[in-house]
Amino acid sequence: MLLPEKKKISPEEYLALERESENRNEYFGGEFFAMAGASRAHNQISSNIVRVLGNQLLEKPCSVFSSDMKVRMTEIEKYTYPDIVVVCENEKYEDESYDVLLNPVLIMEILSDTTEAYDRGDKFVHYQLLDSLVEYILISQYFCRVEKFTRQDDGTWIYSQYQTKEHVVELESVMCSLPIIEIYGKVTLNEHHFMGRKA
Repeated sequence: MLLPEKKKISPEEYLALERESENRNEYFGGEFFAMAGASRAHNQISSNIVRVLGNQLLEKPCSVFSSDMKVRMTEIEKYTYPDIVVVCENEKYEDESYDVLLNPVLIMEILSDTTEAYDRGDKFVHYQLLDSLVEYILISQYFCRVEKFTRQDDGTWIYSQYQTKEHVVELESVMCSLPIIEIYGKVTLNEHHFMGRKA
């Protein structure tokens, strides 16, 4: 038995529906995809980072947004909701609703068992289409690990990893410092949890 073909919608139709929706949905290839809810650890990590970065950016021409700001990759007509996104100077938005950012310099994703492969794979590949993007950060919510990808002038990416609470992540794109211990403040980590397996 053939399944009925799913009707594709345009980016304009997606935005109109999304702005009326109570739930968040990403968009790609004419289809939209519901986003799952976040855990307590995820929400705490996000709040910690927004607070730390927000304080450091007060006197800088940059703004930090949490998971309600959409980012558009115009080249492939894709809309996503990064967990944390930063833009500096000359902020560009799709329209006067100011809820779709076009030129982020820093994007962070907080990993979960269900999203890790996507965040490391296709999502990062698609984010690289954003010429403005300088740094991409992946943060585990289960154990102490932060990974940083930094774009070089020749288009290559340099990888750095931080695995102890004494480390500080230097964010070159926004000239800020992000101590690991502050990322994981009030978060209970399970050091036996790795790659989707819980001890």
